[in-house]
Amino acid sequence: MSVIKNVFKLFILAIIATAPVVGFAQQYKLPFKQAAWTKSYPPFRIAGDLYYVGTDDLASYLLTTKEGHILINTGLEESVGELKKNVEKLGFKFSDIKILLATHAHYDHVAAMAAIKKATGATLMIQQADVQFMKDGGKSDSVLGKDGATFAAVVPDRILKDQDIVKLGGASVKLLHHPGHTPGASSFSLTVKDQKRSYKVLIANIPTILDETKLSGMPGYVQVGKDYGYTISVMKKERFDIWLASHASQFSLQKKHQPGDPYRPEAFFGRQDYDKTLAEIEVNYNKRIKE
Repeated sequence: MSVIKNVFKLFILAIIATAPVVGFAQQYKLPFKQAAWTKSYPPFRIAGDLYYVGTDDLASYLLTTKEGHILINTGLEESVGELKKNVEKLGFKFSDIKILLATHAHYDHVAAMAAIKKATGATLMIQQADVQFMKDGGKSDSVLGKDGATFAAVVPDRILKDQDIVKLGGASVKLLHHPGHTPGASSFSLTVKDQKRSYKVLIANIPTILDETKLSGMPGYVQVGKDYGYTISVMKKERFDIWLASHASQFSLQKKHQPGDPYRPEAFFGRQDYDKTLAEIEVNYNKRIKE
């Protein structure tokens, strides 16, 4: 009987020991999730030292240097393993990620930041208007945070402003503040090169307007309508050779690159596609702003 009691005690202690972990995982919930957000997509080289390491729709980008790497966007927390596998499949060390960036602080792009920061010791940098979202796990988000936190909270190490430049190992990434989708939503401009030429790349934070967003203003984001108008205007003036986005579907990744395709940066040229996307958003914005 004593043996049974001891086994039972050990079982109870095991449950208690894991309780904090379970509690941490349950302190936030996702408003919604799409299958393509976690569906695997083979990693590949986009141009120069820039690689795609995201999923079928949630885009994550790895900019590699001899002094470590920059990771832009992480996807959902459950995709950390997939992200790590993609980085290593390309021949790089996950532990060599030194800087973490994000196009905006919504859970589908930053939910894994806390876990990756802890695993790698990387420096997390966020545009200043999205800092509070990161600190409270999106709880202060006027649209998606109405039911509480949507991702694990994490404190940024460096606060970025418009036109700030992030440097690592000879690579430079410029932050372009394009608010609206979130107060701190941003695009990134960088130049990469291969043996043939240099490419100016824009990782665009496409300013889609969520159905729940009230352009007349919301608690915590009074100037949202004005910000969207500004962003649409300035994004139409951006110049680049290659454009990418926060979601693979936004720049038609699967049409431009199929798994196994050879290295071809030119596949991601396309000013016409970019302009068309912004024009459609502007039509929707003008309709919504009148309403």
